[in-house]
Amino acid sequence: MAVAKRKLHVKTGDTVEIISGKDKGKRGKVLRTIPKEGKIIVENINMLTVHTKPRGMNQPGGIIRREGPIYASKAMPVCQRCNKRTRVGKKILEDGSKTRVCKACGETFND
Repeated sequence: MAVAKRKLHVKTGDTVEIISGKDKGKRGKVLRTIPKEGKIIVENINMLTVHTKPRGMNQPGGIIRREGPIYASKAMPVCQRCNKRTRVGKKILEDGSKTRVCKACGETFND
């Protein structure tokens, strides 16, 4: 059974603020999106401890800390101009292309 691909309101490279959970209030950059699961991976958010086995001579084993995925609904984009977390709106430009805009101040996001 195929799972429908979800449309996320954040993109890779966006700065987001976490609005719920153990990392509430922290900000970070979106490293990766997983639309199939509706999740994102954010820099220094939801840090996991991973135990790895050595895989050959050049890759030692040990305990590594890395980011885990969180639901995209727990994160809100942060506007670069007003420095507030905001909802994202859509706007059609004169040339017919779409862009994302900040609902608070109207500034366009980096697309």
